[in-house]
Amino acid sequence: MSPPINPAPAHLPLSKLPNFDPREVPVLGVDAHLPPVSAPALQPQALRARFQAPPDWQPELSTERRFADRAPALASVLVPIVMRERPMVLLTERTTHLSTHSGQVAFPGGKRDDTDTDEAHTALREAQEEIGLAPELVEVVGRLPTYTTGSQFIITPVIGLVDPRHRLTLNAFEVADAFEVPLEFLMNPAHHRRHAIEVGGVRREWISMPYREGEVERFVWGATAAMLRNFYRFLIA
Repeated sequence: MSPPINPAPAHLPLSKLPNFDPREVPVLGVDAHLPPVSAPALQPQALRARFQAPPDWQPELSTERRFADRAPALASVLVPIVMRERPMVLLTERTTHLSTHSGQVAFPGGKRDDTDTDEAHTALREAQEEIGLAPELVEVVGRLPTYTTGSQFIITPVIGLVDPRHRLTLNAFEVADAFEVPLEFLMNPAHHRRHAIEVGGVRREWISMPYREGEVERFVWGATAAMLRNFYRFLIA
């Protein structure tokens, strides 16, 4: 059992807990016993074929413990897979002043607008607004089941294959940085670490997938890591 954090209220998001740093929470286990997704299964044609004939599967993670009183809101994120020789996942680091998930690694995305036609429209619009990713350079190949955050966003992950010739322009208000992580790294459970702490008598659990890029550690955790874990389950089923 990991050490408790007290007397913090159990309803607070982890990122808002006093002096909380997910990097300092002990690792309870690593899922190296699970098989990685093979490199050929991560290539564009294999990903297209997987969504065209999906397996019988269930997401492993779907709902966080609720900590917000707001009404549920529909949202979408783009899971942008840049089709380089080695497929890469494009991720962002959110600015620290945002009200939700500030400073965290995230997919581009956000709340659905009334003018959006579907989940993919939301994801592509938000990606263009946040990082300047042109929608015409993204091939949407499928969607994953929704993931509900503790802040009551019901998120649809939209999988998109991105032309490697894209150019990004970051919205400095929302995005502090954008970077790429090898899809093969994220789809290997040997890099999936399990954490848990007790907050106000309630056990809180999550997965992290830290990726080191030179001297910089990109700490992928929380909702982003959960949706990537579901993507892994979809591809390995």
